[in-house]
Amino acid sequence: MSLLQSHVALTNTLRLPAQAQWYAAFDDIAQLPALLAEAAKHQAAITVLGEGSNVVLQRDVPGLVLQPKMRGMEIIQWQGSRALVECQAGESWDALVQWTLEQGLAGLENLSLIPGSVGAAPFQNIGAYGVELADRFDSLTACSLQDGQARQFSLEECQFSYRDSFFKTIEPGRWLISSVRLWLDREQAPVLGYADLASRYQALPQAQRNAAGLRQIVCDLRRSKLPDPAVLANAGSFFKNPQVSAEHYHTLQQRYPELVAYPQASGLYKLAAGWLIERAGWKGKRLADVGMHAQQALVLVNYGAASGADVLALAAQVRASVAAMFAVELEQEPIVLPRG
Repeated sequence: MSLLQSHVALTNTLRLPAQAQWYAAFDDIAQLPALLAEAAKHQAAITVLGEGSNVVLQRDVPGLVLQPKMRGMEIIQWQGSRALVECQAGESWDALVQWTLEQGLAGLENLSLIPGSVGAAPFQNIGAYGVELADRFDSLTACSLQDGQARQFSLEECQFSYRDSFFKTIEPGRWLISSVRLWLDREQAPVLGYADLASRYQALPQAQRNAAGLRQIVCDLRRSKLPDPAVLANAGSFFKNPQVSAEHYHTLQQRYPELVAYPQASGLYKLAAGWLIERAGWKGKRLADVGMHAQQALVLVNYGAASGADVLALAAQVRASVAAMFAVELEQEPIVLPRG
């Protein structure tokens, strides 16, 4: 029996209306070659979609949309206090964070409450509060969308950078990530590089100064700053924090002494995109059914009946305003589907 369905509505946290021409959810990676063969029969292009938390669906998606649903989390190796955890792509990322803490393993707590699936996490190299997926990464298994053959990718081969990877930029649309392996540690020291995180952590009772306590702080901070997609449709942070030269930073800093920026090891400065967007006058501004959130200017929200075209039009206006005011180009975080 074929797993393919036709004209299926796609779910995404921005709640943009779109259908897949063909759609298949599958819970066993062994089913992939047969699905690829069916797609070839229909001459259907293939798109992989996780939970849709970092996607702008600009219109209906032609071809076949594949949604991995493989489940399972396990510790596959120990090295002293360190454990190698393997997780299947269809698991919820935040469920993995919670599970690792239940095993007594630290390292992912700063990445708590990030929406999306485990398979999507390496694609984006998710990060928050001073930690990126790449910091805990060992390897992953991905299957070619041409023939279904599986291949293991090392940390180096994934070419992780800020909110980017080999799968997002170098060979987009060619691979389906099926499982991810991470190194975690019972003795991982807390990462407290953000002032609000550090102050809240130090205020905890001594018995709660652990990975679970830090996870709760991160969850509280995210809930206070970011709207719940179940309540107000959004895709989280919509723009990356741009990096500029030291010369450009110092020029801006003279004009805007309150500019929020972070020096990088490369010599560049990472600017807070939310600050730039707010200063450009977009915080809380609404155009019909889309707008930039009133509490966090970095978050683009859908107030009801917005389309993908509405979202992209607003994003273009925000980018133009920031470029005109600061001579800084903002780059969008969510990918746009269908591509092109």
